[in-house]
Amino acid sequence: MRERTTEIRNYMLTACRDRSLNVAAETARHFKISRQAASRHLHALEEAGLVRSEGAKNVKKSTLIPLKQTSWTFLLAGLKEDVVWLESIAPLIADLPGNVREMWQYGATEMINNALDHSEGLNLSIYFSRNAIDCELTITDDGEGIFHRIQRLTGLYDARESILELAKGKLTTDPQNHSGEGIFFTSRAFDSFVIISRNLYFTHRAEKDDWLIDIDSDTPGTSIYLRLSNTCPRTMKEIYDEYAEPDEYAFNKTRVPVKLARYEEEKLVSRSQAKRLVSRFEKFSTVILDFEDVEEIGQAFADEIFRVFASNHPEVKLITAHATDAVNKMILRALAVR
Repeated sequence: MRERTTEIRNYMLTACRDRSLNVAAETARHFKISRQAASRHLHALEEAGLVRSEGAKNVKKSTLIPLKQTSWTFLLAGLKEDVVWLESIAPLIADLPGNVREMWQYGATEMINNALDHSEGLNLSIYFSRNAIDCELTITDDGEGIFHRIQRLTGLYDARESILELAKGKLTTDPQNHSGEGIFFTSRAFDSFVIISRNLYFTHRAEKDDWLIDIDSDTPGTSIYLRLSNTCPRTMKEIYDEYAEPDEYAFNKTRVPVKLARYEEEKLVSRSQAKRLVSRFEKFSTVILDFEDVEEIGQAFADEIFRVFASNHPEVKLITAHATDAVNKMILRALAVR
């Protein structure tokens, strides 16, 4: 009975975070319990100070109450990411499991260091919030903006290409001092990872793949948002191992969302699009091409990847995932020519 109660209330807490409206009714439907029983569970969470509910009975909004909430502002000049971690952030999560603290240490210090070394800004703002099920951290600098900086320093045609390059991994504008792994592994470790910079918004969630959108805002600087469950079972070792070949320790495997190679609703048909996609693939021994949300591709696009690139780089193993029948037909056509 206690396990059932815990399951129901954890579901409610997640629903309060993600949807918030009529949580009791939704919980009753999900667990096939009475509305009255679900309401009692919600009331217990309210009494415990974990949830706040407002509104009429039929349109009730329930939200999580922050248990800890604080913010800091730092001058970037002379700032040390390990000191920020040890003195400001770590004490707020000292009671969480070791694997969760390890991921927070990795993500927070990597993202703060990224602002220190690359933003060319003056100030850094950090906001922390913790509720009953997870913690959130937002790190904001007032620098040039990550996507436009990458575009400028690497000569990309469009700032949106920066997002595709970050999704591949091993991208850095300072190869002597950085490996280009920080953003990649941070985005894979956390339940939710978001970068907002200028007019672009990029997100990676543990249960979904990368995607980007254009937004109306054009605010200078970069904001990075991290969210992680307080009981997350993952470890950093598991994240590292996922992108390393068996019996190897190097970051030599990546997963690339093919849809990031297109702008808005354009079709993936040209060789130039394919060349943009396969750029830097030679840095990896295995590349998983994820075709989710890509219904079809053109002959030239497929040929450039699966014949031209594959022939020029036989050391790189190309693996496809979530490919439709139409996509597979074009790939097979390209392979038949080899």
